[in-house]
Amino acid sequence: MKLTILLLFFCVVGDDTKKGDFFMKESKMRVWIEGAFAAAFAMALSFIPLDFGPAFSISIGMVPVLVYTFRRGTLPGLASGLIWGLLHVVLGKAYILTVSQGLIEYFLAFTVVGLSGLYAKPIQKSLKEGKGHFGINLLIGVTIGTFARYLIHFWAGVLFWGQYAMWGLGPVVYSLVINGLNGLVTGAATYIILLILAKKNQNLFLPK
Repeated sequence: MKLTILLLFFCVVGDDTKKGDFFMKESKMRVWIEGAFAAAFAMALSFIPLDFGPAFSISIGMVPVLVYTFRRGTLPGLASGLIWGLLHVVLGKAYILTVSQGLIEYFLAFTVVGLSGLYAKPIQKSLKEGKGHFGINLLIGVTIGTFARYLIHFWAGVLFWGQYAMWGLGPVVYSLVINGLNGLVTGAATYIILLILAKKNQNLFLPK
């Protein structure tokens, strides 16, 4: 069901021949509106209960943001990630202890997901040429954004959440376990879904 919703959404965004100038005729404005749309969809997916225990979760909202990032590049991806983080705060999905912690975990951490865009060109090129490198390039791109995000969550965990560490673990080890596992599972789930989406419609990842 979740995959069906994803496919329907991205088919609308990715099919330029049908969309035409649905949002605006100006292509640059359309890129930014598309990014806001991706962030909003990512936020909607964030409300799906994918939490396991008190601290483990899968962040499936990475999918629309990364599709957009691979389609449009690093700067638009960073902006879309920032909006996604902002929506967490606005819609009450943020766990904020202090102002600095909130800024780090919901503005900086979500923004750097857009760094995956550094590998957007190789991903697009492999799709266009059809030489079989897409899976590897996609894995690298997903890893960049996922690692960047959860590295920041890791340091935030050490600095701000250490007092809540469980199982007798110290702040560093506890944060590494929690954010490391969350990052691995989120990255793996995101990669698999993106592979499926690419198989269904590779134009989702190609700018028009």
